[in-house]
Amino acid sequence: MHDSDRVVFLQWCLPKLGLRWKGFRKVRRTVCKRIDRRMRSLEISGIETYRQYLGNHPEEWARLDAMCRIPISRFYRDRRVYQWLADEGFPLVTEEAGRRGEETVRCWSAGCASGEEPYSLKLAWLEKAAGLYPQISLKILATDVDDIMIKRARKGCYTGGSLRELSAEIRSLAFERTRDLFCIRERWREGMEFELQDMRKMWPEEAFDLIACRNTAFTYFEPALQVLCLRRIADSLSPGGLLVIGGHESLPECGLTFEQAAPHLPIFRKRG
Repeated sequence: MHDSDRVVFLQWCLPKLGLRWKGFRKVRRTVCKRIDRRMRSLEISGIETYRQYLGNHPEEWARLDAMCRIPISRFYRDRRVYQWLADEGFPLVTEEAGRRGEETVRCWSAGCASGEEPYSLKLAWLEKAAGLYPQISLKILATDVDDIMIKRARKGCYTGGSLRELSAEIRSLAFERTRDLFCIRERWREGMEFELQDMRKMWPEEAFDLIACRNTAFTYFEPALQVLCLRRIADSLSPGGLLVIGGHESLPECGLTFEQAAPHLPIFRKRG
């Protein structure tokens, strides 16, 4: 199958999944390799025949959707973001929560993959805010559309490469080594909840002080769905709450509810 044929196919199928071609240009070869393997398993020789197969087998769309997931993650991915959250962001939202008389700071990691992001949020909170506000606890809801990723996140065990951005001190404190894997210690898992959820279709009902929606909605979702997600995020955030997106992402034009929270970082604060 030629690359041009792959491009035409992705441009046709992605919008039907609520996704956009622009987000997949750089990762299309990964997705297309998966599609090639799937076609071989079905004994289908051409992409046009696979398109016909999708038309005759509606259940195959769920399989195709799964092949379009790009779960790239590691601890403290974009270290500057987590350092700002540790130094300023978490103290800010924790103080706001205390001012409202609340005893819990609530975070949502949307599209958490295998768990590095929500555990990184927990580590960043423990660096400073936990000591400054010992009367306030942290609760993190982490969601992903892939049940295999959620199972890995609940297990909380990672290769050394995933931890390369962490200091030796944090690795020693937060992880215990089991053969070739590093597993999150039990006490660092407190307040963590992992749920299977597709934010194209479902949405948490609770309010949050911080939402991390990085390298998911504002990269891969089609424009109308991005707008819908941002509006739902705005509704879910407490006044003054923080939204963290990916370093190469930008908010849709409807993002007037938010203002830049940290110079040169993809972190925004809900107005009001």
